[in-house]
Amino acid sequence: MDQTFDVIVVGAGGSGLAAAYSAAEHGGRVLVLEKRPQPGGTTGIAVGSFTAAGTSLQRQAAVKDSPELHIEDAGHFPPDELEARNSDEMRAFFLREATTTFEWLRGLGLSFVGPSPEPPNRHPRMHNVVPGAKAYIAALQLALQRKGGVLLPNASVECLLREGERVVGVRVVVDGTTREFHARRGVILAAGDYANNRDMIAEYKGEQYREIEGINPFATGDGHKLAQEAGAQLVNMDVTYGPELRFVPSSKRPFQQWLPASGVAARAMGAVATRLPSWVMRSMIKRLLVTWQHPENSLFDDGAILLNQAGQRFVDETKYPDREIALAAQPEKKAYILLDGRLIERYSAWPHFISTAPDIAYAYVADYLRLRPDVAHRGTTLEEVARRVGLDPAAVRHTLQTYHGTLQNRGTSTLPLEEGPWVLLGPVKAYFTTTEGGAVVNQQMQVVDENGGIISGLYAVGQNGLAGMILWSHGLHIAWAMTSGRLAGIAVMRGSTEDAN
Repeated sequence: MDQTFDVIVVGAGGSGLAAAYSAAEHGGRVLVLEKRPQPGGTTGIAVGSFTAAGTSLQRQAAVKDSPELHIEDAGHFPPDELEARNSDEMRAFFLREATTTFEWLRGLGLSFVGPSPEPPNRHPRMHNVVPGAKAYIAALQLALQRKGGVLLPNASVECLLREGERVVGVRVVVDGTTREFHARRGVILAAGDYANNRDMIAEYKGEQYREIEGINPFATGDGHKLAQEAGAQLVNMDVTYGPELRFVPSSKRPFQQWLPASGVAARAMGAVATRLPSWVMRSMIKRLLVTWQHPENSLFDDGAILLNQAGQRFVDETKYPDREIALAAQPEKKAYILLDGRLIERYSAWPHFISTAPDIAYAYVADYLRLRPDVAHRGTTLEEVARRVGLDPAAVRHTLQTYHGTLQNRGTSTLPLEEGPWVLLGPVKAYFTTTEGGAVVNQQMQVVDENGGIISGLYAVGQNGLAGMILWSHGLHIAWAMTSGRLAGIAVMRGSTEDAN
């Protein structure tokens, strides 16, 4: 393989492949380095929502919307204390560019259903890719291949190479062999978040969070470390999405992973999906719900309790984030959610649901029993359901008696767990979904140093280059991954002015 390319991209997730294809589309000779055996990153395991305003699908649905309205609404999602830390200028720039990115993706043959509502957005803006987020990866990888781009798997970047103040390449370990690659125009960091880097989580978030895992086990902050070593200005590194409870992933691939993500079959499926009745689409999305989404906090407010592998209750389930921190200290970091007959009935119909994709689909107890039998277990008696998951029935019975005594002593209005049938949901673990910290970048995706200057030859996209934005609703992280990638590819090939602001 040649050692010199126009552009080198570190990471083959959504943002990296978008950047690589965009650069190749504008005439660049591109190398993508991926530490895993295959591309995908966190994008590859996501649901795949893309939220934007003023899209062609909105117009088809007679939705009158604009990026300016979206800019206003986006500020209503985060808590006030986080919204105060948002880079307003950068988020407004992103949301204005997201619509162009959406049409760019449709031009690659990707199909979407929607738009779907997500309050407090005043208009439906969430577009869901068909059959799921892996479609982004397949479409971009195929498009990059057609442009002659090179994707090198099993390639871990050790460090950036510099000539004077300019980044000119990378040193990489490929299948155990150290190699160097050089970039004539620039290196783009697209290596994802640091949700599963314990040291970084402890440093920025707090030592008490060290044992909580990232939902993507390979999200280890590689791009952030490279940026920091180059002198980048990192911001909002303590801001995370989570921790939150999630059901452990199924050992089986979700059904979307069986479906074609590219080619004629995928395009045909996309065309069919846009004409399916809404109840069919809700059924499809419900399968994703029970695979990826978290159980609602209302379960614990209504009296559900957590049991560890010894059948013991170990925390006040209503306290966040104490609940997640305590769970990460339990054996195997796992626990089960116990529901009695009253809660089973309550969480069997609207407005009480186990998990949700807002205003699209809701998953109830029966959905979990049907679609996730690996994490939903039912028994007529407490002893029967305990045995189904390998818990000691006597320990569970003792825990319940102790819990009821606690309720009586506190004089709380919380109802006890008394009548069967019984359901245990789990195992659940505490996870960070993603991290919101990243390098400051300008509108050409160039990385900014601690003094406000440009680091020559270095770009960052996706979670590596969040630039201080708070993206606190469904569909914005993927929209930013694709948009920042598209813009970086254009900028690096245009040879953006090095002292641009």
